[in-house]
Amino acid sequence: MLKDALKGGDVASFQLRLKHVSDDEIRRAADMLRPIVQAAGVAFILNDRPDLAAELGCDGVHVGQEDASYAEARATLPDGIVGVTCHDSRHLAMEAGEAGADYVAFGAFFATQTKQPKSQADIELLRWWSETTIVPCVAIGGITVANAPALIEAGADFLAVASGVWEHEDGPEAAVRAFNALFAP
Repeated sequence: MLKDALKGGDVASFQLRLKHVSDDEIRRAADMLRPIVQAAGVAFILNDRPDLAAELGCDGVHVGQEDASYAEARATLPDGIVGVTCHDSRHLAMEAGEAGADYVAFGAFFATQTKQPKSQADIELLRWWSETTIVPCVAIGGITVANAPALIEAGADFLAVASGVWEHEDGPEAAVRAFNALFAP
């Protein structure tokens, strides 16, 4: 399924997000998936763990507000991609952007089953961010092909999608193709 999804069109990154599992399980999953993702020219991002991201040869790390700090993540991956979850907070986003984050992530925008969101982000946050700064932003939370256009129109540079790809009625490749079409001029 992963190879199919990656054949569907441009994918900026793939995030491995495994909560409540051992480091060895993360290592095994990363060692299986990272070569497939990187061979497709896609950045392999590990969630939460800059230390493991560096150890495993990941292209970057995504940290939440309760994970490693941006500064710690950057020190651990000086040349890697470091993204920061900012929930629905302009303040957190400004701090992350000013510190040098490669991207900030806002959400959840819609109901999601992937995790219990800490906040409900308003779509106007994307508009404000895209008018205020050049730091890319990622929209997170319950994103599907049907609800994504409003996020893109508001200024989302990227979409973090889980179920919208893996549970798409026509399969992951068709989902990625459909999401790519939404970004086409």
